[in-house]
Parts: sequence; structure tokens; C-alpha cells
Amino acid sequence: MDIAILAIYGIAAGILAGIFGIGGGTLIVPAMIFFGFDIKNAIGISAMQMIFSSVYGTYLNIKAKMLNFEIAKFVAAGGLLGAAFSGFVVDALQPIYLEVAFILICIYSLFKNLKQKSEIKSQKNNIPKEFVLFIVGFVTGIFAISLGIGGGLIIVPAIAYYLNIPTKQIVPVSLFFVIFSSLSGTISLAINGYANYKEGLIVGIFSLIGVYIGTKINKKISNRFHKNAVTILYLIVLAVMIKNIIS
Repeated sequence: MDIAILAIYGIAAGILAGIFGIGGGTLIVPAMIFFGFDIKNAIGISAMQMIFSSVYGTYLNIKAKMLNFEIAKFVAAGGLLGAAFSGFVVDALQPIYLEVAFILICIYSLFKNLKQKSEIKSQKNNIPKEFVLFIVGFVTGIFAISLGIGGGLIIVPAIAYYLNIPTKQIVPVSLFFVIFSSLSGTISLAINGYANYKEGLIVGIFSLIGVYIGTKINKKISNRFHKNAVTILYLIVLAVMIKNIIS
């Protein structure tokens, strides 16, 4: 595959990672499928590039004092454990099931993102915050990396929904989570034969440029604009994946 194309997608994925706290898989997986990779190999490429974008994005967020470590540490611990199972999940399931699961995750996340603030407050309960954050990280780690996404599509709306925090403020937490989930997931995928080192490295290296741009953009936009942008992202990803399945 042309290095220039991989570079462009890497930069674009990095921008998405910096703005939305996602690993970039929402762009990389559909793009790699479009260019002829099956979904399992597309997932392998996506997981590897996420390591680059999430590490650099987290460094920038820590430098800017934007990371809430009290939330991030529990989510990351769950993700590290959950993502270890991702290679086995990818190996066990047929591609069509992974694609359908990808779409269902997007629909779920879109619904959570559209919930009104008043509705969010009414959903709160007495379950310990630390336990909920760990479980969110664990479940996201299993399914997100298995689908080639970092987990931001699930983490951001889930934590915003439970803790009633604007999605923009969850982005640094999500990127921190992706470090652990993508590293654990890449190892698990490699063990099961789904690592594409060349493509993954190229996309990952160029994603660093995009992450820098994305984090700068995230600082300047409002919470409302960010929420609306997340909604648009979900709709675009849904359209692309549904088109891939139909065709």
C-alpha cells in the first residue's frame, strides 16, 4: 500500500485522537477495509498505530495539566486487563460479526452522547465510582480493541453519562486508557497472528503529527461544539461501516 496514503490516514487519525480521545480506529479500520484489508488485519494495523497516538497525546495532555489521573488510573487498569483477551475474541469471531458489533457500539455511543444533562443526573446511583470506572475500562478493553478502536467511542460517553462530566474533559482520560488497552491488545493480536507491523508503524508515526494538531484544537473548542462534533463523527463512521457491509 502507498506510504503517502498511509501517512495521510495516520495524520487524520491522530487529529481525531487529539480532539475526541479515540485511538483513531474509527477512521483506520474502515479505511483499511476500503483498501482491501480484511477486518481482522485492519484491526491489527489500527491497534498498533494507537500506541503512538495515545502515548504522545497523553504526554501533551499531562504537560498541559489536562489529565484527571484519579479517574484515568481505574479506567486504564480495567483496559489493560480487558484488552488482553482481544486477540482471542478476534480469532474466534467471523469478520461479519466484528463489523456488526462495531456498528452496534457506534449506535450505543451515539445514543449516550445525545442524552440530555437532566436525564444523566437521574441515572446516578450509589455504586462506588472506582468500581464502575474499572468495569467500564475492562469491558471496553475487551470489545474496543477487538474491533480495532481505542475505546474512546465507548469511554467518553460512558464516563460523561455516569459522572456528568462534559465529553471534552474526558478526552485526556480516554487517551490515557488507550495507551494500556492498545499495548495489551497489540500483543494479544500479534500472538494470534493479526499484527501488520509495516503498515501499523507507518500510520502510527504519522499519527503523531495529527495528535499535536488535535490537542491544540481541543483546547480551543467549547464543550457544546465538542459534543456536536462527536455526534457527527458517530454518524459518519456508521455510514461508512454500513456501506462496507452492504457492498
